[in-house]
Amino acid sequence: SKVGLHARPASLLVKAASNSGLAVTVAIPGQQPANAASLLSVLALGAKQGDTVEISVAEGEDSDSILAHLVEIVETNQDE
Repeated sequence: SKVGLHARPASLLVKAASNSGLAVTVAIPGQQPANAASLLSVLALGAKQGDTVEISVAEGEDSDSILAHLVEIVETNQDE
């Protein structure tokens, strides 16, 4: 998103993380990872456009495809 990980893209990320059934965290390098299933935690990261965001998905069924989907959400401009 042009303004970063604000309410709309954050809510899409949180919904996908929650629906995954696996533990998912998101972080800006050098900061404490946040629970990706918590909207307040994701918004508190304060990720802006151009920031590097690290997403981690616990090992489990379809963890690779879940990670790919979450990355796609973050990389896509959700404002269009």
